[in-house]
Amino acid sequence: MLASLRGNPITLFAGRSNPALARKIAESYGQGLGQLTIKDFSDGEIYVRYEESIRGTDLFITQSTHPPGDNWLELMMLIDAAKRASAARITAVIPYFGYARQDRKDQPRVSIGAKLLANMLTTVGIDRMLTMDLHAPQIQGFFDIPVDHLYGSAVFIDYFRALNLTNLVVVAPDVGAIKMARAYAKRLDADLAVIDKRRPRQNEAQVMNIIGEVKGKNVLIMDDIVDTAGTLTSAAHALREAGALEIMAACTHPLLSGPAYERIEKSALSRLVVTDTIPLQRPSPRIEVVSVASIFADAIRRIYTDESVSTLFVP
Repeated sequence: MLASLRGNPITLFAGRSNPALARKIAESYGQGLGQLTIKDFSDGEIYVRYEESIRGTDLFITQSTHPPGDNWLELMMLIDAAKRASAARITAVIPYFGYARQDRKDQPRVSIGAKLLANMLTTVGIDRMLTMDLHAPQIQGFFDIPVDHLYGSAVFIDYFRALNLTNLVVVAPDVGAIKMARAYAKRLDADLAVIDKRRPRQNEAQVMNIIGEVKGKNVLIMDDIVDTAGTLTSAAHALREAGALEIMAACTHPLLSGPAYERIEKSALSRLVVTDTIPLQRPSPRIEVVSVASIFADAIRRIYTDESVSTLFVP
């Protein structure tokens, strides 16, 4: 195990996947981002170079790993360069951990992508990882290094409490989200309901049943990822048909691929609240963004000073 690095300087760097969030984290921490050169050659190869000495530093690299896959490769190269430049400790700050939905072998002859990426991160040389709302929390077990897992609820709870919502029901859009929805329902003093859905094929969902009472109530749908928004908008439609009043949703990671924006803007949702772990492709009147920069900055400060990070966890 590494000894305490309190006597070593801290340095903050960021890849190109989410520069706005990286800058906010650095500002919240009270320190500027280090100087990097990252560019693409004409054939598509990535080049990275640290433009200042990082020898002996406690180094934090912020990089979300949403598509394209170059975001992963860029992170690996930044880690490799830092290792070769003699950084004392390297922490990968990955607000969104891509490939987390490929966490098990649920069909014959498929890859477990999340485990593959965990192996790659460890092999390339990180000493610890900081992330938020893993799609499958057990992915932490894929690593043999410390993993600090933060929760988007730290900002969502404050946001929805400030709305002073009454007669509220928190809805899990599928059985996999029940634990998350139950935690929100408890903290918001709300009832709980669950959508029973079937997924005939990838990125397509069909609502079968609503378990719980939603008629005449305001509804908050909770999930960790919104991708094509098929599950989310189907759930909103079913809830409206069941007599729900205002229908809102909150999702930590706004992938919003394919027809997601069109679906959301034509749906029964009055608003979708997301975090800035992934930058939006474009603004939308139905989508609001809350920042998680201060949470990551606090976690980085606690890691650097060897303080407990668990006090930031709001499961």
